[in-house]
Amino acid sequence: MTMTQTRRRFLTELSLAGAAGVLSPRCAGAAEPPPETTTVRLAKEPVICFAPQYVCEQLLRAEGFAEIRYVDIAIPANSEELGRGHIDFASLLSLDHIIGIDRGAPITIVSGVHGGCYELFVHGAVRAIADLKGKRVGETGSAALVSLMAAWVGLDPRKDLTLVTDADATEQFAAGKLDAHLAFPPEVQELHARNAGQVILKTAVDRPWSQYFCCSLAANREFAARQPVATKRVIRAFLKAAELCASAPEAAARLLVDGGFTPRYDYALQTINQVPYDLWRDYDPEDTIRFYALRMHELGMIKRDPKRILAEGTDFRFFNELKRELKA
Repeated sequence: MTMTQTRRRFLTELSLAGAAGVLSPRCAGAAEPPPETTTVRLAKEPVICFAPQYVCEQLLRAEGFAEIRYVDIAIPANSEELGRGHIDFASLLSLDHIIGIDRGAPITIVSGVHGGCYELFVHGAVRAIADLKGKRVGETGSAALVSLMAAWVGLDPRKDLTLVTDADATEQFAAGKLDAHLAFPPEVQELHARNAGQVILKTAVDRPWSQYFCCSLAANREFAARQPVATKRVIRAFLKAAELCASAPEAAARLLVDGGFTPRYDYALQTINQVPYDLWRDYDPEDTIRFYALRMHELGMIKRDPKRILAEGTDFRFFNELKRELKA
């Protein structure tokens, strides 16, 4: 990173921090004890919609963290790396965190992050999800979400769809080799730029998906249990960062580029403008996990029922406290 980029990023972070009021001595929970650790490790994944995870550095410093490390993590291994303690916190599609908990990963979902960021692209005569019967459908990653969408309209994803989760599924769709593809940023922006297909569903606006958190924040279970003050402070920084993405999208997009999290400012800005980051004030992450876990359990994607997932893999005490605190 050049000196100009470093200085620009610092000034942007400073202005964002000032906008959030985190430089005031009253902020960051003045009555709270200091965090049990001054180091926090976050996942670094090539996903633009995880913007709050990447613009929160100065907010974390205001919370008492002196060292903020970003660790390169492949998305499919996110929950595993979190459970192994290679990172302390990570944003991820709520469904994927649920799958990790079901498989025994020692992680705890502690907060919602943002609303929908996925778009379902299709080719040809496909006009609705029900039209996907007998079609080849791609999704980068686990294909869990597109399976739930199919089941929601009465299809059996195991019989009615040919699911493609190859790393190049986006490229296959653009080349016309797939009938549909469920994409997330920056895939969404890339497909729009290439005029590849048309969109029939956006999780940011289409029910029921728009009524729940798309992605959630999870912590390593041992970190959260042993360092509760630090955990609460991290969650507070994330919620303030989400609010900043909603209120100052241009500055947030610039931080993503200057920090090396994504190369394209235009894609970053499009994503931040389109993803609802301020839903944490109104949405309940417990409802989100219950909704998805129930659907996944019905389809046999997970073995544990929603009650066990919630009891063993979530803790929203700090989120609920901060929701009241930050609203005030």
